[in-house]
Amino acid sequence: MNSRQRRGVILLLLSVLCALGAFAGVLSVVDDAQSKVGPEVTAYRVRSDVAPYTALSASQFEKMEMPERWLSRNAVTDLDRIRGKIAVTTLRKGSLLQSDMIVDQPALRPGQQEVAIMIDAATGVAGKITPGSTVNVYATFEGAKDSDPDVSKIIVTGARVLDVGEIKALDPDAGDRDRRPTDAVPITFALSTLDAQRITYAESFAKRVRLALVAPGTGTTVPEQDRTYQLAKDK
Repeated sequence: MNSRQRRGVILLLLSVLCALGAFAGVLSVVDDAQSKVGPEVTAYRVRSDVAPYTALSASQFEKMEMPERWLSRNAVTDLDRIRGKIAVTTLRKGSLLQSDMIVDQPALRPGQQEVAIMIDAATGVAGKITPGSTVNVYATFEGAKDSDPDVSKIIVTGARVLDVGEIKALDPDAGDRDRRPTDAVPITFALSTLDAQRITYAESFAKRVRLALVAPGTGTTVPEQDRTYQLAKDK
């Protein structure tokens, strides 16, 4: 091997060593960045502005991933934590959801009382009613006489749901089998005294009781002429 060849081999070895050094440097930078960022965790941000004292639901938030080390201690990482909660202040679009933004929904307001009734699991709830929901309560009554038409009435508007229990199987009497559901869910409401009387009367004497979920921000007032429905009078 002549001197020129030896120089070539030396330069080649130096090039390989430089390449290995550069590769090691890149790995070091990547490892350092990963160690600084750390593993990612799930968090949630607000999809659109939420007004204060609004009952919260999962649809109001969107899932996101971010480094755990950048996440504040009070960030909400599990949407189950918003069940039965309301916004304590305005939640701005894009804001990271944090526990100090939400509080427990007040159970009862002055003049209200808790009332629980059994609702048909299939037609009355259908998995959409949750604690914090606002509902209108419909009841269908048979005519007092065979010649009298059946009547559907809105007996309570803007009823606030406090709790939704577990589905229970009922065993109605044979003579009452065509009136009562076989599976029902106990629903607890916060109601005024008059509305509590209306809803318990409907549970006892109505042919069917159904709940209609009211969209957030929708008014619950129903005109008096729209509260009673008879098929014969439908135009």
